[in-house]
Amino acid sequence: MSTQTRIADRPLPVTAHPLDPLSGAEYARVTELLRDRGALSGRARLTGISLREPTKDALAAYAASGVAPAREVDVILHDPSRAATSEAIVRVDGEPEVRSLESVEGVQPSITPEEFAECARIVRADGEFRAGLERRGITDVDLVLVEAWGIGGFAEPGEEQLRLAWCPTWIRSAVGDNAYAHPIEGLYPVVDLNRMRVIRVEEHGVVPVPQESGDFRAAATAPARADLKPIDVVQPDGPSFSVDGWEVRWQRWRLRVGFTQREGLVLHTIGYEDAGRVRPVVHRASIAELFIPYGDPSPGTYRKNAFDFGEYGAGPLTNSLELGCDCLGDITYLDVDLCSSDGEPYTIRNAICVHEEDAGILWKHTDAATGCVEVRRSRRLVISSILTADNYDYGFYWYLYQDGAIEFEAKLTGIVLTSAVAEGSRSRFGRMVAPGVTSPNHQHFFCARIDMAVDGAANTVEELCTRTVPIGPENPHGNAFESVAAPLRTEREAMRSVEPAVARRWRIVNRSRRNRFGDPVGYSLIPGENCPPFATPGSSSRRRGGFAEHHLWVTPFHPDERYPTGSYPNQHRGGAGLPEWTAGDRPIEDTDLVVWYVFGSNHIVRPEEWPVMPVARIGFVLQPDGFFDRNPSLDVPPSHCDHRRGADGG
Repeated sequence: MSTQTRIADRPLPVTAHPLDPLSGAEYARVTELLRDRGALSGRARLTGISLREPTKDALAAYAASGVAPAREVDVILHDPSRAATSEAIVRVDGEPEVRSLESVEGVQPSITPEEFAECARIVRADGEFRAGLERRGITDVDLVLVEAWGIGGFAEPGEEQLRLAWCPTWIRSAVGDNAYAHPIEGLYPVVDLNRMRVIRVEEHGVVPVPQESGDFRAAATAPARADLKPIDVVQPDGPSFSVDGWEVRWQRWRLRVGFTQREGLVLHTIGYEDAGRVRPVVHRASIAELFIPYGDPSPGTYRKNAFDFGEYGAGPLTNSLELGCDCLGDITYLDVDLCSSDGEPYTIRNAICVHEEDAGILWKHTDAATGCVEVRRSRRLVISSILTADNYDYGFYWYLYQDGAIEFEAKLTGIVLTSAVAEGSRSRFGRMVAPGVTSPNHQHFFCARIDMAVDGAANTVEELCTRTVPIGPENPHGNAFESVAAPLRTEREAMRSVEPAVARRWRIVNRSRRNRFGDPVGYSLIPGENCPPFATPGSSSRRRGGFAEHHLWVTPFHPDERYPTGSYPNQHRGGAGLPEWTAGDRPIEDTDLVVWYVFGSNHIVRPEEWPVMPVARIGFVLQPDGFFDRNPSLDVPPSHCDHRRGADGG
């Protein structure tokens, strides 16, 4: 009889905090418990696995007593042999057990990396697909790039219950080449992912494969410019931040870093120390969805409306970062553990980068009478990760500033998606980037989920608009304008969009906490670049991406309302998530609330973005607005210039 101790029976390494991301040992325990239960056998696989995060009350009790709440995990399983989906709650500490296991009907969970790889393999082996390649003069099938896209709302009648992917393809001229320079137009396999078989190959006419190289690797673009001098970021005394496990401290900021399979990078319990007390600002912040609808009605593009987080998951797409390339300076990296769909834990090294950087002038004034100059340099703490979703690369950057501001910035780069057009043709729905190569119009909609906690959980959102005052007794000279604040009382009132004509922004306040002027303390959400969706109202992409109909949504906190498209956006026809939850028009004043900010980049491709795209930036700022009684960065020390080393001390 074996005396080996099972993983499920071994004590886990001590978790430092209830919000710490899941560890490899915890993933292994979940897998073993589910196998013991018979839920992970045969072809069944894990399609979603995440920490069941403790409630605010449970975290408060932990802070007071030091007794951690139960460590529980939410799991989504899919068995392709039965086309069945189930959800489980698994406890991994104390007395480990599968606490619940229930079937979920009428949903399609996210597509796993393993399904992507297998789908590409069976497409390349399909005889009908190979015949289509031969008609285009393609004989080396190993050079063909096959992408598996969720079919969205475009399943054919009778196929709605199947788990489907459709597959646009490209071809490399050699291993490592930029395949997107050579689209294979008019040939689209459709795959049943449960049975892993090609159910049909759609063909829409032969278009010659474009031949111009799109290789942008250093060897292909040599010689490199030779007039760049080095820029070194030197911190001889080390960085000003500290990282203890997943807790980060910098200047007056305190927070915890997290990571999930679906959202990737998450920030928890963000607070700012003021007069010796850490005042909470945000309980939890993440990018909860990334929706990319394409605006070309051609057979090769009309189905492209991807939900990168909900259909595929940000975690497995996350890069291992490299010092000096992705991040610069005195860096602390955080590794993250994830789990493959067959239950094997693995580690992404250097998945999260923490560093600080110069951010220009923080504040300055020159006294003209005395010539006295007071200036402070700004620093910011940067917490970032980068993911690659097929052709696109997205950088996610959270910035914390010394004046109490929080900024999020997405950096979009990578390779624009391409289609082929016949010689002499152009598409009105895209831009030419190379001979025979067009890149379709498209948009990128990010949805930030911000569980606010401005000096406590009871918060209210006000809309601030600037209004011109009519000429009259109150404005005899016509120069007056005022900022008008109106509380958003219910969910429907809070369905709002940006409006530059009135400088619209939103302030999250705590009416039970007052500053020295008697006003409620608050933080303002300052919009950046934005746009509406341009697909026709009622179209499949507009229905499925319903959260993009408004730039602001506000909901009372509910633990099950985590993603703006709902739990299962893959092949969903639309209406789930924010549109469904807010239909009840719940009250949102003086309560524990979640602010959802949606920001869209309207991408009409430029030739200068080919063959690789320079970074485009988009984001927003959370700015203290009455949270402090005066400028909180007055205590930042002056900078002193050392010409031998550069700026120091700011």
